[in-house]
Amino acid sequence: MSESSALMIQSLEKGLAVLQAFRAHASLSLQEIARENGITLGSAQRVAHTLEQTGYLRRDPRSKRYSVTVKAVGLGYSYLYRQPLFQNAHAVLHQVNQECGEIVNLAVPDGEDNMVFVMRVAPARHIPVYLPAGTRIPCAASASGRAMWAQLPPAELDRKLRGIARIKHTPKTTTDPAALRLLIDEARRDHYAYADEEFFPGDVNVAAVIQDDHGEAIGAVNISVPKPRWTLARARQELGPLVIRAARAIGKHG
Repeated sequence: MSESSALMIQSLEKGLAVLQAFRAHASLSLQEIARENGITLGSAQRVAHTLEQTGYLRRDPRSKRYSVTVKAVGLGYSYLYRQPLFQNAHAVLHQVNQECGEIVNLAVPDGEDNMVFVMRVAPARHIPVYLPAGTRIPCAASASGRAMWAQLPPAELDRKLRGIARIKHTPKTTTDPAALRLLIDEARRDHYAYADEEFFPGDVNVAAVIQDDHGEAIGAVNISVPKPRWTLARARQELGPLVIRAARAIGKHG
C-alpha cells in the first residue's frame, strides 16, 4: 500500500463525495445517494446522518430527501475570499463591465475538463441566465476552457482532445476533435478564444487566460453576450482585445 493510500480516511472521502453529488441535484434520497456514489445503502445512511448532524445537509421530514444547507457555502469561502487572484480581479472585472456593458466572468480550472465560475459581474439592464459562483462548464464547449487549452503542450492537448465527451449541449456544440483543435490553434494565435452558442443557445462568449508570474495559465476572463444583439464577428472584434487587456491587468497584479 502506498503512503498516500495509507493516509487516506475513507469515511471522510465518502462524505466529501456525497456533498459533491449535490452539485447536480437539488435533493437526493438515501437510495439515490448510494447509487450516485457507488456505496451501500447502509453507508449512505451513515454518511448522510453525519452530514445532517454537522449541519451540512438537511432532511425533509415529509419526503425524507436530503438537500444541502447554507453551511456548505462556507467550505468555499476562504478559497474565494483569501485568494489574491480574486481580490485583484474584482476591480478589473467591474471596469470591463463598465466598458462593454455585458456579463464578465472569472473562471478557473476544475479537474481535467471543466472550468468553474468563481466571480461574475452582470449589467443591471437585463437579467442574465442564473449562473452562481461554483457553476461548472466544460472546457471543450466554452471560450474559457479553449483559452486554457491553447496554453497546453501539444502532447497534453492531444490527450485531452482524444478524451473529450462528445456531448451536444446545443445544436452548435463542436464535438469533432479535429474541428476543436482548429479553434484552439486559432485561440493560440489570437491570444483569446471564442464559443458561438456551444453551451447555451443564444450565447456568444470570448475569453483570454490569466497568467501568473511564471507564465502559467491560472484562470480566464470571459465576456458573455447575447444574440442577436451581438454577432460573433462583432464580439471578436470588440471584446477580444478587451479580454486580453483585462487578463493581463489581473495577471500583472497577481
